[in-house]
Amino acid sequence: MTTYTYSRRGFLKAAGLGAAALGLPGCLFAAKKGGGDKKPNVLFIAVDDLRPQLGCYGHKQMRSPNIDRLASEGVLFRRSYCKVPVCGASRASLLTGVRPTRDRFISYNVWAEKDLPGALTLPKHFRNNGYHTISNGKVFHHSSDCRDSWSEAPWRPKGPWQNYLLDKSKKLTRKNQRGKGPAFESADVTDNAYFDGMIADKGISDVRRMKKNDKPFFLALGFFKPHLPFNAPKRYWDLYKREKIDLADNPFRPKGAPDAALHNWGELRAYEGIPKKGRLPNGLARTLIHGYYACVSYTDAQIGRVLAELDRLGLRRNTIVVLWGDHGWNLGEHGLWCKHCNFETSLHSPLIVTAPGIKPGLETNALTEYLDIFPSLSEMCNLPLPAHLQGKSFAPLMKKPNRLWKKAVFSRYFNGDSVKTDRYRYTEWRRKDGKVYARMLYDHSTDPHENVNISELPPNKEVVEKLSKMLRGLRN
Repeated sequence: MTTYTYSRRGFLKAAGLGAAALGLPGCLFAAKKGGGDKKPNVLFIAVDDLRPQLGCYGHKQMRSPNIDRLASEGVLFRRSYCKVPVCGASRASLLTGVRPTRDRFISYNVWAEKDLPGALTLPKHFRNNGYHTISNGKVFHHSSDCRDSWSEAPWRPKGPWQNYLLDKSKKLTRKNQRGKGPAFESADVTDNAYFDGMIADKGISDVRRMKKNDKPFFLALGFFKPHLPFNAPKRYWDLYKREKIDLADNPFRPKGAPDAALHNWGELRAYEGIPKKGRLPNGLARTLIHGYYACVSYTDAQIGRVLAELDRLGLRRNTIVVLWGDHGWNLGEHGLWCKHCNFETSLHSPLIVTAPGIKPGLETNALTEYLDIFPSLSEMCNLPLPAHLQGKSFAPLMKKPNRLWKKAVFSRYFNGDSVKTDRYRYTEWRRKDGKVYARMLYDHSTDPHENVNISELPPNKEVVEKLSKMLRGLRN
């Protein structure tokens, strides 16, 4: 088990962050007129498996009006990246403010309190500083992980996590050796028949309670969709015309990509009706994409309900809202589905933040990573920055989105370490003895969809050496 051995200054130097990231918070994001001097509340919205498949990120076919509106009210981070492309590990890193390593924050099933005993979590830091902290839905992967982070017992809807409603889906689940039924479901039901509607209901109830509370609140809402299975009320499926849903433009292995970069998308193949090997038929692929879109729109509507209640109660003027998806997701790109890889499709993740005193409608192309959320919220709420944090507060970007920022951000998955710079994504896979056994390099200025691995081309030798050195510096 890994213990705290990282020098924060060393991390900052490796990432090209500079000494400015080491300072204590110097700005309080003032409430809008009428908000008083009370510290800002925080609405912390996590969306499982949400890639930037949203209208505000340029996907005009998507029906995501509430998240799009949220983006128009604050800052949209166009180049934000998760640390690990799998649920549990990504959340553990974000919520502790600590980077993943080869033996820490590895899998979907990770416990933050086991991988990093005694870690000060983001909600615990807020609780220690006078906030009432609440967890609804999927925040940590395990609801009882880091239990003392919360002022109340973490809450989740009761029932099997697959949340099937139709009898035929439940029947298929009983037949499946792994207890998984169909990969999608469209029941003609109300929104709160499925879990995410229940989570929105609970969030609305909580903000009504918190309106009467003297303490500021940190309310975390973890929505389950668009995680598999793609179950959503029928009316959200009906928002999209099946024949107009496009398949991936690059449903093939990138030229020159190593075997280490690819996987058999076992998460999806475990569901009934999904072939155990080979490509998906186009019709099935289109249905799955349709289901993903429907789930995005369904969760978007639930987020909109909570935001509307914040507005109705007059709480938005003194509430910071942060929305993030724990990692990206493949919808057939590179012949892949699910996450579990070091491509842009799995690592690029949405991040939207609104805060009192921030101009609406801002966007930034600065490189940011989920490790930065902990220090950013601390600074925006005028809390001290814990010494263990390894990210950099993006609070300055909230007021000046075009300022110079990080030279690189980092992600990893099992043996593969990735660095993303303004122009390149480079990944290398190492054995335990440190020997590199595979690598890939993509030039995003000419190949934004990562279709040709150029790591072995002689003209790129210097670039590969430079980026590999950055990764070594981070590991060391």
